[in-house]
Formats: sequence, structure tokens, C-alpha cells
Amino acid sequence: MASGGDKSAWVKGSGNKAAKAPGSADRRPGLGPNAPLLGAPRSRQALATPALIVDLNAFEHNLKSMARLCKRAGLALRPHAKTHKSIEVARRQIAAGAVGISVATVREAAVMVEAGLPGVLLTTPVVGDIKLDIVRGLAGRSKDFMVAVDTLAGVEALERGGRKLTVLVDLDIGMTRTGVPDIGGALALIRRVQSSKVLKLAGVQAYSGMVQHIKLVADRENVYGAQLTHLQAVLQAAGTELGYKPDIVTGGGTGSFDIDRRAGLFTECQCGSYVFMDVQYEDVQLSSTGPNPFKTALFVQCTVISNNHPTSPTTDGGFKTFSMDGPIPRLARGVSPQAVYKYFGDEFGKVSGEELPLGAKVELVTPHCDPTVNMHDFFHCVRGNVLEEIWRVDARGSL
Repeated sequence: MASGGDKSAWVKGSGNKAAKAPGSADRRPGLGPNAPLLGAPRSRQALATPALIVDLNAFEHNLKSMARLCKRAGLALRPHAKTHKSIEVARRQIAAGAVGISVATVREAAVMVEAGLPGVLLTTPVVGDIKLDIVRGLAGRSKDFMVAVDTLAGVEALERGGRKLTVLVDLDIGMTRTGVPDIGGALALIRRVQSSKVLKLAGVQAYSGMVQHIKLVADRENVYGAQLTHLQAVLQAAGTELGYKPDIVTGGGTGSFDIDRRAGLFTECQCGSYVFMDVQYEDVQLSSTGPNPFKTALFVQCTVISNNHPTSPTTDGGFKTFSMDGPIPRLARGVSPQAVYKYFGDEFGKVSGEELPLGAKVELVTPHCDPTVNMHDFFHCVRGNVLEEIWRVDARGSL
């Protein structure tokens, strides 16, 4: 559990008058009910909840740390925006040295391209006429927009309409989700794209989400090593049989970064969760040589809305506030170390083993950052106890 030593400050702050601070909602349109609190003293404790919070000091540390690690490893960084779905976060990642942004959905691609961000890579193969039309419409709208493809039918679909697109061949190195699973199929797809009059081949993609949360580096290496061996075999066969050496070999994630940098196969990485971290990654050994290099920067603040049962007060954060595909959210602030959070319904959570006054605020580490972010409209960006900025979750949704 994260530190609970600041409980008294949180309880005292639950009734402050920060809502009367300078600024008003109509002066900051579209930023939600907490906009009047921007810049006010102790505004962090005054937030209307449930509120998704970004600790700016930790966030900025993570940006700098990943940029430094990539530079040392000779890797470019194209971080995955599926984690944050935010134009502002993407801009800050690029300002810190990223060459572009990876995205998982057509909506994310459209939002990032229309915002003018360079180097947007849609990592998921595109199927369906409506989505294909959207993707073709994004061609040429921003610098170095790219799309992943993993079937011959997918190549033909992207070619229809005649819009020039840059593509990466997606390789399945062992996850069995997307990508070409065999060497022969990969070479055939590379040849097909090379022969296209519409598509330009930029390289290959290889990602294994199944290894990212294996807790120990040694165990992760045992599973991931065989997958990287397959990637190496594809790259060698492409060179030997086709005379092709891809300019871009992209993939990897926050959990595999330490292994990827040592493997020497990738030219760039798609790490995403490093920017926020979560309960899953707090419990993963990310480095073989030292402590985890990234700090937890993402929290959800909730309010005690009922305490009729003194040692199990109810909060306003439940199934609609946290993604349920990971572990239980971890209490981080506003409680004692022995307290435990429990889900208590769509709208409710329970703090077990703690007496808290009505209106008290607690903060929790998100169980899995990506899908939790997708349930919220805004990031409330704090430095210490002050709400400094509010950023939109621009590309939330499932399209």
C-alpha cells in the first residue's frame, strides 16, 4: 500500500472553501465542474468526485526517465496513447523527445491526427468500410501517419480508393491476437506491400501484451525470449530471402522495455503505461539492475458519502469509476495503512477497517490505468495540494 501518512490533512481539507477561489466555470468552458478550483489553495482536497488525478511531479519524472532510458538504449520512443487518450499528454510526450504516438483505435488515430500530432501509428489492423474510410481520410493529414496490416485482404482493403498510406507489417510473435504468425506468411505480406502502387512499407511491428505483467524479470525473460527468437528469425529471413531490412521495428511495452533494450532487435518502443503506472505495474519488477524507474502518477479521488457503519464507510467510487480487469484499487492517501478498499456496486466503494468522517477524501491507485482512464472525461492535474490544470480525455470511447 502507498503511504497513508497524510490522513489528517485530507480529513481537515474535506470542508475547505476552495470552490470560491478565482476563476469560474464560464471562464474555462468545457473543463467540467472542478474548473472553478483551478489555482486555488488546497483545491486538490475540494474536488467534486470521483475525480481522475494526475500528480504532475511524478508524471514529469516519468517523461524524463523514459526519454533518458530510450536515449541510452539507442531506441526511439513512440508511446502508446491507448493509456491516456489525451492530446495534451501526447504533446508533452513528443516535447520530451518521442518521435510520434501509437494508438489502438480509429477514434484515437483521428483525434491525434486532427490535433496535428506527427508520427501517429495505428497499431491495430483496420476492418470494416466505415473505419477504412476514416483511415483513408487521415492519409496526408499529419506527418508520418502509419497503419498496421496483418493480412493480404487487409492490404487490398487499404488500397481501395487509391489513397497513399504508409504501413507496417504486424507480426504475431506469440500472443496469437493480431499479426502474421509464421515466417512464410510474414514474407509474403512484406512482398505484397512492397509491390503495391498505393502503400509504402515502413517496417514491421511486434508486440506481446501477454508478457507485460509477469512480475519477475527472469520469469518474463523465459516467456518472452522465445517470442523474440521468432522475431529475430523473421528479420533474418526478410534480409536473406528478400534483401529487406526494415527501417522501423516497433513494439514492446512498459513491462518488456528492460528486455527489449537489451535484445537489440527493435528500433523503437511503444511503452504506454510508464507515464502513469498502476497497481499492476507497481507489482512488476521492471528492471533487472535496480528499482523501478517510474513513479505512480495516476489516482482516483473519492468521497465518503455515508458512514452509518463506522468501520466500513461508503465512497462514491465503484464499478463505473475503476476498470475491473485488474486487481483491486489500492488506497494511497487519506487512510491508515491497514485500510482496504472493496467494490460495493456500480456507484459505490467501501473502505474496510477505517473510520472516516462524512465528506472525507481518499485517493486510490488505479488497478489498470488504460481502461480506467477510458471511464473518465478529465484529468485533474495537481502539484502538491493545488489543482494546476485540467486536461480532457479527448479520445475516450470504443470506436
